[in-house]
Amino acid sequence: MDFEEASGATVREVGSGNRNAGPTHIVRAARSYHTTAEDLWDALTNQERIHRWFAEVSGDFEQGGLYAISGNASGKVVSCRPPRELALTWEFGASVSWVTVTITATNEGAHLVLEHEQPIDETSQAHWDQYGPGAAGVGWELSMLGLDVHLSNDGGSSIEAGESWAQSATGKATLRNWSQAWGSAHAEAGEDERSALDAAKRTADFYTGQS
Repeated sequence: MDFEEASGATVREVGSGNRNAGPTHIVRAARSYHTTAEDLWDALTNQERIHRWFAEVSGDFEQGGLYAISGNASGKVVSCRPPRELALTWEFGASVSWVTVTITATNEGAHLVLEHEQPIDETSQAHWDQYGPGAAGVGWELSMLGLDVHLSNDGGSSIEAGESWAQSATGKATLRNWSQAWGSAHAEAGEDERSALDAAKRTADFYTGQS
């Protein structure tokens, strides 16, 4: 399988929550994979495999462990229940948010749900107002896509092929479609439709290098 045959999320949802006595935005993406729950878990937590489809990651994926993604976020493992749930703090710059991945075995393989919960503070809200849920959503869909190719190609690397795909006309068109889909999900969650779609366009411009 190559990137033109693989896919990102099949479910895109925007919600709200409450954490640490404060309101939050929740970005939820989901899709299924043709593998076992155990193999999907291993691809998500085995450092030797993670760098083949996501990034260089160091640390310990066990409850209470610390992790760091090269050039990106770091944080703490809040919950680790193989092969079902992995919950992390996502610390980037001065912002702390929370990522939870849940895996469920199905008759066809394994279903993955990823939730990225973001605080509503001044800095985070300004970013949300500008880009909406697509900033996180499209980024996670790219990871889901890379994971799909990795799992479908005997565990090989999908990083370089993914970078090339994202720069291609097909890749950019797909990123724009994903961004618009997140804008629609944002509007369905109650955001003003014009504001949601404007934010989605800014997200698309960012991911396609036109911002």
